[in-house]
Amino acid sequence: MTTSLTSTLQLLHQAKLGLSTPAFHKKQVENWIENLFSWLFITQNDYQNFGYFESKAKELEIELQSFLKIELSDRENIDLIVKSFFEEILNIYNQLLEDLQVILEFDPAAKLKGEVVLAYPGFFAIAVYRITHLIWQNNAFILARLLSEYAHSKTGIDIHPAAEIGKKFFIDHGTGIVIGETATIGNNVKIYQGVTLGALSVSKEKQNQKRHPTIQDNVIIYANATILGGGTVIGHDSIIGGNVWITASIPSYSLVYHKSEIIVKTKEVFPEALNFSI
Repeated sequence: MTTSLTSTLQLLHQAKLGLSTPAFHKKQVENWIENLFSWLFITQNDYQNFGYFESKAKELEIELQSFLKIELSDRENIDLIVKSFFEEILNIYNQLLEDLQVILEFDPAAKLKGEVVLAYPGFFAIAVYRITHLIWQNNAFILARLLSEYAHSKTGIDIHPAAEIGKKFFIDHGTGIVIGETATIGNNVKIYQGVTLGALSVSKEKQNQKRHPTIQDNVIIYANATILGGGTVIGHDSIIGGNVWITASIPSYSLVYHKSEIIVKTKEVFPEALNFSI
């Protein structure tokens, strides 16, 4: 190796050290969320044995503790976070059961709970959101983002862990959904593929402001609708049709849809063809 190349590598190494990036092993983090999901819903036969189930809980607890030690400095606080996380896990599980029940009741293609748990990307994305939201609330921001971005890469559904989402949340299909950091979603909301709950503009000055919309209870948002702005409120019990673009508040009980014009061609009245020759 030449002296010049060695010097270049040293400069690169020093520059990387200056970034102070927490030394997470991404694959371990991804395996942890997969194992936690599997443990919560007993997707492996081994979990039928309570002894194994209990030992796996301890393993998951130790792994979470090790991740938090990478990002957070207060060791005593880390122990409290891990303890409170696993005390809260039953509440998360019960919320997910409500989400699961809504999918079974509303989606005609869903036949069994096991089918939804194992095969529905929307349910996995919701589960990871509810877990990462709790982690985010305990200031482990990078860990929460790593987990949520793993769910994003696996499902095509992008839910920021800081978003506030109520009970009985339903995602159908899900591909292309984006829910921003300061979005607020009420109870019993249903969202279809391609929906964006985003910001009107991207500006660093708005970092600590509400930039994403509020969706109140009992709202349905159909495919590819775009709703933007921190001041935008979709009133409760409204239906937002597919492909609409909304940047202002909508009152409760509204029906918003994009009107398409259909022209039926007939043999009697048919416009003359335009022939171009080049």
